Amino acid sequence: MLLCNVDQSKGLCNGTRLIVTNLYDNNIEARIITGHCFGDLAYLPRMIVEPTDKTIATKFRRRQFPVTVCFAMTINKSQGQSLTNVGLYLRKPVFTHGQLYVAVSRVTSKKGLKVLILDKEGRSSNTTKNVVYKEVLQNII
Repeated sequence: MLLCNVDQSKGLCNGTRLIVTNLYDNNIEARIITGHCFGDLAYLPRMIVEPTDKTIATKFRRRQFPVTVCFAMTINKSQGQSLTNVGLYLRKPVFTHGQLYVAVSRVTSKKGLKVLILDKEGRSSNTTKNVVYKEVLQNII
């Protein structure tokens, strides 16, 4: 998954998911698997990163690839994505307004949604706090 906007016109935006096809010393070859550029081949160079924190006395720079391995993602990172399978792990009800709706609405069909909810004692449950709509969790578990 991309961690920053590289080239929006080519579909290389923060949160874009990719499959790495080749690794080189200074760039990564990857196929885009989300968005309007689905299937396109992209080359991601090492990028120079400088901390923006003004409290650090020493300036330093490093070169790194703007990607991370993505086996899972936060609800916020999933916003705007359409996924065929979604596993939602709710170990505690800490939702801000609309977060549960975003999480459940990422999946393209009810069949592709799996939800694990734990109660205060860590046991499996079938209820959680929903800040937005009571209807969201009805008929899916």
